[in-house]
Amino acid sequence: MDRMDTQRAHVAGTGLATVAKLLADGTRAGFCLALLDGRAWTATELARHMGVAPSTATEHLHALVRGNLLAEERQGRHRYVRLAGPHVAELIESLASMAPERTPAPRSLSASGRRQALTHARTCYDHLAGTVGVAITDAMLDRRLLDLERGLGLTSAGATWLEDLGITVPTGTRRPSVRSCLDWTERRPHLAGAVGAALCRHAFDTGWITSIGTTRAVAVTLLGRQALSRHLGLSDGLLSQKGSSEIPRTLARPHPFCP
Repeated sequence: MDRMDTQRAHVAGTGLATVAKLLADGTRAGFCLALLDGRAWTATELARHMGVAPSTATEHLHALVRGNLLAEERQGRHRYVRLAGPHVAELIESLASMAPERTPAPRSLSASGRRQALTHARTCYDHLAGTVGVAITDAMLDRRLLDLERGLGLTSAGATWLEDLGITVPTGTRRPSVRSCLDWTERRPHLAGAVGAALCRHAFDTGWITSIGTTRAVAVTLLGRQALSRHLGLSDGLLSQKGSSEIPRTLARPHPFCP
């Protein structure tokens, strides 16, 4: 390795260590996990979510914004933060999948139902994750809509399949068309990138999935089970989730793509 390569490696290593240090704090990491729902949150909401003082939350959020993991938005007197982009969401999800499994046992039936629903199907920023997200990715690979020849990619058959469903994938952006995101509950990849986001938006817009409670969990509707069975051969048993019925739907928030 020549002198120039050594300098580059040192600079890259220092940058990586800076990001790692930001996520080494449990409160900051918890904020990032909460923001995987794709919404913008206030410091007060995040403080309440993590059980810390508002002043502590503000200090941590300033550090995350300075580190380019979060972005600030202002609306009048209100200030919100959100993940800086899908690349950050994929980083957080992938790191979470590497964490040791130390999830405490649920203390109630409703907590157990929430956990089951989140594991079964959820949003990861703007694409689908959980058992259902991974199953969709596997089915697309099996049907040659995606391939792994040069890393995960969309095939010509996949592009035609999306077009037939009426799914438009934005072009002219820096975001990769297809990316693999390591699922933190399944420990296997699910589909991310512009295609993953477009498919998730289509699922919400057509009523294939619906938000559950105040978490990132989603439920696959009867219409969605029929559609995913018809288009990808997924079984009704895999797509159904009994635990989701235990979560109060009156607490449902709009999905992240609502205006």
